[in-house]
Amino acid sequence: MDLAYDGTDFFGWARQPGLRTVQGELEKALGRVLRLDPPPSLTVAGRTDAGVHARGQVVHVDVPAASLSAVEGRRATTPSSTAQRLSALTRRLAGLLPLDVRVQAVTEAPEGFDARFSALSRRYAYRVGDAPGGVDPLRRNEILWYPRPLDVGRMNAAAARLVGEHDFAAFCKRREGATTIRELQRLEWAREPGGLLVATVVADAFCHSMVRALVGALLAVGEGNRPVEWPGTVLVNAVRDSGVSVAPAHGLCLEEVRYPAPEDLSDRARRTRRVRTLDR
Repeated sequence: MDLAYDGTDFFGWARQPGLRTVQGELEKALGRVLRLDPPPSLTVAGRTDAGVHARGQVVHVDVPAASLSAVEGRRATTPSSTAQRLSALTRRLAGLLPLDVRVQAVTEAPEGFDARFSALSRRYAYRVGDAPGGVDPLRRNEILWYPRPLDVGRMNAAAARLVGEHDFAAFCKRREGATTIRELQRLEWAREPGGLLVATVVADAFCHSMVRALVGALLAVGEGNRPVEWPGTVLVNAVRDSGVSVAPAHGLCLEEVRYPAPEDLSDRARRTRRVRTLDR
């Protein structure tokens, strides 16, 4: 399932008792349409925090094939194909889901597909406006206003020192038993026509708060508060630095998740599940 959502009013992706989450809303709608109790459980490509948006999120869900017949309704006179049923499921979900989350397409997954572990990379964008008068009020929920001018050249010079496979412990919130080694494939800033600054951040995977911590460090460089070399020094030290401010959630959006060819899905998932070390 390909989906997009405005994270403003969600307490993140992951289901939490008593809180409104993307996973909770989507599972509830799926359970209702497919008449499944309890609702099916979703596996997501990348969990997003409260306030973070997505326009290229991917999930998978395992459901009994027979449950898809529920989308046809009682008026159906002839059995539909799987593709027709999945198209009908997309339309039914559009009518049930709140307007801040949309399922764009539903397809039958190839053998071995896992939305999380089969992914080759995730691409995020972080949007910042540094115009003195602030950002477009119609886009205030997706763009961070930075009250001081930012130097893109300095930010890109600092970002270049962070690309590659490293231990990003200095930019992650640690989780018990989880590695903080990641391959940062791309990190660069560009100023778009109109003055908006956009960071493109691509990695095989991200640890908790990693993108926003990287952005926060580079913003400090961009305004001249820190030297260009500072984020690279923080990375090498591999411990959280109190000088790194985690950028606000609302400027961040998951734009794309990439997957290998169908015949390579299982192997990719197997390799991703291993615990990585830098001396492997």
